[in-house]
Amino acid sequence: MKFLPTALAIALTSLISSSHALYFYLDGTTPKCFYEDLAKGTLVVGTYRSEAFSPQAQSFMVTSDLSIHFTVEETFDNDHRVVTQTTSSSHTASKFTFSAADSGLHRLCFTPSGPAAISVNGWFSGSGNVLGGVKLSVDMAIGETSKIESEDKGKIDSIVGKVRELNGRLQDIRREQVFQREREAEFRDQSEAVNSRIVRWSLIQLGVLGVTCAWQLSHLRAFFIKQKLT
Repeated sequence: MKFLPTALAIALTSLISSSHALYFYLDGTTPKCFYEDLAKGTLVVGTYRSEAFSPQAQSFMVTSDLSIHFTVEETFDNDHRVVTQTTSSSHTASKFTFSAADSGLHRLCFTPSGPAAISVNGWFSGSGNVLGGVKLSVDMAIGETSKIESEDKGKIDSIVGKVRELNGRLQDIRREQVFQREREAEFRDQSEAVNSRIVRWSLIQLGVLGVTCAWQLSHLRAFFIKQKLT
């Protein structure tokens, strides 16, 4: 494994600690590492974006056949690996976040992989122009929480807004349910009142019909008796 020179690592560290963006070039699948002496509980937040050199375009471009394997190891604890992730090259920067579990020297490494990285044969021509390689742009903040807090705050605000919207919809649904129950109760009362009227009217009709039948039978009885007497 090849590492950046100590002077370059210190320079990168000073830039990263002040949360400045920087970029460097990777040769093929050779990993590039630098070291950070972190205190216990130090928060590290960063993003990185990789681009492979395109001979046709003669520039660095995002390609789907390039991946970056990112690792963080504790050199003071037999190179115990605390972070490992692999991301593909894309227009959206990949993000990493970790907090130092113990104080000591941490090694951060970026290893390119994939056809785009394997096909690299060299970096520079005799004129000093870039012929190939992988360009890795890194933006990292060490010991600062404002960046991640601002991003998380935006996400939290979005979630809170969605929760409030859902609560509003639930309130509307509850009001609609109460309104429907009231309408159902009103409809039930009206139905019962109509049914009671129908039953009452039916009983009245039956009573009138019974009285009419009784009167007719009495009249016929009287008529038959009169006919027999005459």
